[in-house]
Amino acid sequence: MKNIARIVCEHPFFKDLDSDFCNLVSGCARNVRFNPGEYLFREGTDADHLHLIRYGQVALEIAVPGKPSVCFQTLHEGDLAGVSWVLPPYHWAYDARAITLTRAIAMDAHCLRKKCDDDPALGYEVLKRLLPILTSRLHATQMQVLDVYGTPEQPE
Repeated sequence: MKNIARIVCEHPFFKDLDSDFCNLVSGCARNVRFNPGEYLFREGTDADHLHLIRYGQVALEIAVPGKPSVCFQTLHEGDLAGVSWVLPPYHWAYDARAITLTRAIAMDAHCLRKKCDDDPALGYEVLKRLLPILTSRLHATQMQVLDVYGTPEQPE
């Protein structure tokens, strides 16, 4: 059976992170499980964890007033669920819902932020890994908006 530090260090988000840093952040980790339909987090609630997906599928959804939520991205094994934990006001900007049985490592955001604040080199490494994820989520949301609303007509 793998210990949690090894699982964290092998996850793509932390893979190739300096082993001392990886062992340090592993102190913020615990195993979690979500059944289909359960929420990992809900929009507007405290962003107190990030989730390293080990198994399963998770839908990232945006609430649409008067309509069902819109899924803008589906996460799989090796992905990270939750980026709102890194900047104030530390509230989720969207929902994350398990589509299938999902196993993950929940990283305590308070713990991880403290470790990043205490060691700027670690903080920089974490931010370098988060920025491509943020960019990808923004792009996925843009594509979803274009799909829902279409492209505006050009004047002739």
